[in-house]
Amino acid sequence: MTTEFTRGAGTDAAFTLCLNPLAGKDKPWTAEQDAILSDAGLALARATVSGWPGYAETPLHALPALAAELGIAALSYKDEGARFGLGSFKALGGAYAVTRLLAKELSKAVGRAVTMAEVTQVAFPEEAAKITVCCATDGNHGRSVAWGARNFGCGCVIFIHATVSEGRKTAIEAYGAEVRRCAGNYDDSVREAQQTATREGWFVVSDTSYEGYMEIPKDVMQGYEVMAAEAFDAMAVPPTHIFLQTGVGGMAAAVTAQAVRRWGAARPLVVLCDPDLSACWLETMRAGSPTPVEGDLDTLMAGLACGEVSALAWEILRDHGDAVMALTDASAIAAMRRLARPGGGDPAIVAGESAVAGLAGLVAAMGDPEARRLLSLGADSRVLVFGTEGDTDPALYEELVGRSAEAVRGGAA
Repeated sequence: MTTEFTRGAGTDAAFTLCLNPLAGKDKPWTAEQDAILSDAGLALARATVSGWPGYAETPLHALPALAAELGIAALSYKDEGARFGLGSFKALGGAYAVTRLLAKELSKAVGRAVTMAEVTQVAFPEEAAKITVCCATDGNHGRSVAWGARNFGCGCVIFIHATVSEGRKTAIEAYGAEVRRCAGNYDDSVREAQQTATREGWFVVSDTSYEGYMEIPKDVMQGYEVMAAEAFDAMAVPPTHIFLQTGVGGMAAAVTAQAVRRWGAARPLVVLCDPDLSACWLETMRAGSPTPVEGDLDTLMAGLACGEVSALAWEILRDHGDAVMALTDASAIAAMRRLARPGGGDPAIVAGESAVAGLAGLVAAMGDPEARRLLSLGADSRVLVFGTEGDTDPALYEELVGRSAEAVRGGAA
């Protein structure tokens, strides 16, 4: 039986918490899950990504003042805002999947196995230029695919839906991609990208998976797992909880997969965090099977505005995602502002609107006695969150936070 409740309905601080009755720390890592994400796959992804120009591990910030304010022992924030200059963790997924695709297709073209290093070095420019990749995006994934396509020498077309900002469209175009705006929501743009690719002979590099399209999203997720491995390696003591924002769920599944394979039954408790206006994981956990949500999905957390969960992510989070929360846009704005104006010596952090649902979920849960009890949160809890983007839309960031990202980074009052 599913345990669920809602607090503060109709207010900015409203949230819904739903426990996943299918999950448990005693659930094994299965062969089917290992076929999606594995230690061998992670080793290849780390070796490839670490060889790209500009690679550096992103910082893991300790936030002791905020932890004390919330009433927990420790809070760690993995800050992806500077990843490869793209402003988000997505560089690890989309661009990595482009290299994997190019290695496969170039091998066919030249009649021998092409290495990942050769792809990175653009060893076969004429053959690479004949290949076009495409995807649908809310912004960050498309920027990553476009960046990878430019760096590795192939063509790129990106599909965006009606509510993606002009700032994000321009940022994708800066990497040389053609950008096409579609009617409808994110899921509509996914379908249009697939239909166009089938017609034109292009290759879809998507961060979500669906019937008939499973292999490339595995590479995207395997790239994301590099971020999790970096964070876990940097922690002297494992976290007791991980709060993760969810769009289609690829990032959350990748982090969770690394936690399960690394720690087994001693893994942290995993809490997924949806925008309440696109809460596909909440509906899925309620139903016990992938369940879409309809409508325009017009949440401020645009990178999470997805109505359908990834089939691959469900394969992992069904067993290992312990709970899901749905949170308001206002709670995300509050988290952005709190990070930008820290107290007690915590570092100032620039976090975009799609970066902070995990933190917002932690704040909401710690403010409610029943949520704390159900999630086993207390004074001894050590919580990890992932700040998955910086100011990927600088104008919107300044509007929401009340100061520019440059001022935050510079420590302006």
